[in-house]
Order: sequence, then C-alpha cells, then structure tokens
Amino acid sequence: MKRVLILGGTGDAVELAARVASIPRIEAIASLAGRTHQPSVPSGSVRIGGFGGVAGLASYLHEMEINFLIDATHPFASQISFNAAAAAMKVGIARLMLNRPVWKKVSGDRWLEVDNIAAAAAALSNQAQRVFLTVGRQELNTFAHLKGIWFLMRVIDPPNPDVLLPPGLVLCDRGPFALDNEREILIHHKIDTIVSKNSGGDATYAKIIAARELGVKVVMVNRPATPPGEQVSNVEDAVAWLLDKLHN
Repeated sequence: MKRVLILGGTGDAVELAARVASIPRIEAIASLAGRTHQPSVPSGSVRIGGFGGVAGLASYLHEMEINFLIDATHPFASQISFNAAAAAMKVGIARLMLNRPVWKKVSGDRWLEVDNIAAAAAALSNQAQRVFLTVGRQELNTFAHLKGIWFLMRVIDPPNPDVLLPPGLVLCDRGPFALDNEREILIHHKIDTIVSKNSGGDATYAKIIAARELGVKVVMVNRPATPPGEQVSNVEDAVAWLLDKLHN
C-alpha cells in the first residue's frame, strides 16, 4: 500500500481525492489549510490545519510514510507550494503540482493586469467608483484606505470583526457562479470595475464573461511564481502521473 498526500481544498483537489480513492493499492490523505469555516471536504482521510513550515511538513511526510505529494492548492497559495517543494526534496519523494490554466484575455475584455494586491488597490485610485472585489477576505484591508470608492466584497466566510474594511457591502457566497447571477450583480450594484485574482477554472469565470458583455473594467492580479518541478493542468493528468509512479 502506497500513500499520497494531496494538498489543497480546491475543487480540483476534491475531485482528485475522489478519483484516487478508487485506485487499488493507494491511500490518499487530503490536507486542508483550515482557513474556510465549511470547506468542501474530499473523500477519504482528511487532515485540517497547517504543518509549521518546511520542517513540519517534512516531518509529517516522514512520520506518515508518504510516498507521493500532489500540490493541488489554490494558485495564489504560493507559500505552501514552495514549502511543499522543499519538504518533498528533503525527504526524497516525488512531487507534482496540479495548477489549472490561467484565464486568457480575449477580444472585448477590458483588463488591467497587475502583479499583486497592493498594485490592484493602487490602480483603483481615481479610476473607479463602484468596485466588485473578489480577492478573498484576507485581502480586504488592502483596500480600506481608498477614498470615494464603494465596494461589493464577495467572500466565502465573513471577515473577522477586527479587520478594517473599505466602505461597502459584504456578500457571503460560494461558487460556482452562474452567468445570469454575475450579470445581475454587476447591473444591480452599478459596478464599473472588478478586482479579481487570475485563479483560472470555471467556477468563478462567469464574472469575467459578464464584465466583457457589459463593458466593465477588470483589474486582474497575475499569479505568483511557482517552484520548479513537474506540473499538470487537470485532474486527469494528475491521476495518470500517479498511476505511472505506482507502476514504475
């Protein structure tokens, strides 16, 4: 029996854990960071919480006799990805990144691409009045200093009471989101700009389509760098990688 540790609470990680559960001679352990109060829990064994950096993760990999590590974390969870790369190298096990493709700008999109959240906030000054902010609750305070802008802040869980928020409305909801829903939000709240991370995937892409249809600007935050190593872009290829490792 071999063991694979799957990092991440993304939809891809949940789907991958379900697929691996049907493969003979392998046990999957899914690890969730614990930042979401009611996460989508994968099938099989689940671990919730951090590891304590590279040393903690390496110790876990050794103690649990993990044979393979698949990093299926959110594309913007760069710290855990670099920790995973270092820990896997330290204990000498194979590692794979499951990194879904980025969204590509197409005809009709009005994107301003920036490299980080701070740059996204700076780009709004004197350029926006009503903003649909879809970057997660941990980033909201970066926009709190902006004056003269109203924000619709969509998050999965409510922000902590002590977090300084920009003026506006907090909307708690979880994707996937339908195009009709996103179009209605933009029209109803008179949104002129969306701020989004380039997360890729289908679950939240409808807002980008709606923005294109309505001529709404998008401040798109580019992904951070990822560690070197093997990567695939979908669950099917991740399963194929694992099967190849099992048979070789």
